[in-house]
Amino acid sequence: MFPPFFAIILSFFAGIVAQYYLHSFWGILIAFGVLMIFHIINRVKLYKIRSWVNNLESTPPIYMGYLEPIISPLFRHFKKLTHENKNLMSLNRDIMEAANAYPAGVIILNSDYTIQWCNKNAYSLIGIDNRRDIGTSIFNILRSPDFYKYVISGIWTKPYLSYVHKNEQTYNLKYELTKYHNGGILVLCFDNTAIDRMKTTQQDFVANVSHELKTPLTVLIGFLETLGNLPDSLTNEQKEHFHQLMQEQAIRMQAIISDLLALSELESSKLDYSQQPEVKVSALLESAKRSIDMLSGGHHKITWNVDEDLTIRGKQTELGSAFTNILTNAVRYTPEGGSIDVFWGLNDKGNPVFSVKDSGLGISPTDISRITERFYRVDKSRSRASGGTGLGLAITKHVALRHQAKLLIESKLNQGSTFSLIFPIQNFEQEEQNIIE
Repeated sequence: MFPPFFAIILSFFAGIVAQYYLHSFWGILIAFGVLMIFHIINRVKLYKIRSWVNNLESTPPIYMGYLEPIISPLFRHFKKLTHENKNLMSLNRDIMEAANAYPAGVIILNSDYTIQWCNKNAYSLIGIDNRRDIGTSIFNILRSPDFYKYVISGIWTKPYLSYVHKNEQTYNLKYELTKYHNGGILVLCFDNTAIDRMKTTQQDFVANVSHELKTPLTVLIGFLETLGNLPDSLTNEQKEHFHQLMQEQAIRMQAIISDLLALSELESSKLDYSQQPEVKVSALLESAKRSIDMLSGGHHKITWNVDEDLTIRGKQTELGSAFTNILTNAVRYTPEGGSIDVFWGLNDKGNPVFSVKDSGLGISPTDISRITERFYRVDKSRSRASGGTGLGLAITKHVALRHQAKLLIESKLNQGSTFSLIFPIQNFEQEEQNIIE
C-alpha cells in the first residue's frame, strides 16, 4: 500500500513529464490516471487488510505498505493472545475432564447458591443434571432443612452427612463445602456407603473372632479348674469325658485358626489362573464323597451326578476346599432324611458347573446377601453344634474369585438351597494337557 502523499507526488511528476512531451491535456489525464491506479491498488490492499481483520486467524497480507509498522505488532500480539487462549481452553478442558473423572460429585455454586456447573457423578449421586439444573438453587434439589441450615451457616469445618434411600438401598453421602473467589462455593459429595460397610465388617470380624475363640477357651478353662479343684472326686469315666470335651474345644480353636490363616493367604496372595494346570474334579469329589458320607452317617439321601472326564484349570487344594465347604454345609443344614443332589458337568452355555442342591432349612434373602462374610451365621447355635467355624463360605467365595468363577446362591426358607460354582469356559490345547489326578 502506498502513502497518499507519495501517490500525489508521483502523479504530479508523471503529469509534468507528459505535459513536457505531450499536450497539457494529456499531462493532466496521465496524472489523473496514475493517481487512480494508486487509488485502486490501495483500495484492493485495504480490502485484503479488512478481510484479514475480520478473520484474524487467517494469513495476513504479504505487504501492507505504510500500515505495516502498526499492524505487524498488533498481529504478533494477537498471535500471542490466541496461543494463550488455546492453552487456557486446553487447560479448562483438562480440568473439566479431571472433575468429571473425580469419584466424588463436584458442584460449583454461585454466591446466591445457584448451580453454575457440576460433574457426572453429581448426577449419579444426587440427581443434578449439568444441562437441566444450571441456574437452579441447590436447595430446590436437596430439600433438607438441615442441609439448608448447614450451608447458610457458613461453618463448614465438619462435613455434612446425609442418608439417601434409592433403589431399595441406603446410601451414606458426605458433603464438604469450600468458598473460593467472588463468593462462589465448591461442593464435594462423597459416597461413604462402601467405607461404612467395610468398617461394619471389620468391627463384626473382630467381635466374631473374639467370640468364637472365647467360647472354647472358656470351656477349656472351666474344665481345667474343675480338674484342679476336684481331682480325687472325679471318676476315670468323668475325667475321660472332660478330656474328650477339652480336646474337642482345642480342635475347634485349631480349626478356626487354620481357616483364618487359609483365608488370609487367599486374600493376600495372587493366583495366575491362566498358568494353573488342569485338575480332574471327579477325583477331588471322590475324596470329598468319603468325608461327606462319614459326616452324614447315612442319614441323608445323597446322589452324585459327576462328569468323570470334565477338567478345569485351577489350584487343586483350593478347589478341593471350596467343594468340601459347600458339601459340608449341605449336610450340616439338611435334617436327617433329607436329600442332597451333587452335580458336576457343563451347563447350557458350556460352562463347567459344580452345584449342590439340598432340601434343608433354606436361607432368607437378607441372610443370602451376607452369608459369605467371615463368621456370619444364619443359625449360630446350630453352626457351633455342627462344628462349623463360620469361615467356610468366605473361603469358598475367595477361591471362586481367584479362579474367575461365580458363586451363585439360590434358596428359600424351609425349601432348601442350591449352591453353584460356575467356572469360565475352558480352552485347553490337547498337547499341553497336564491333568492332576
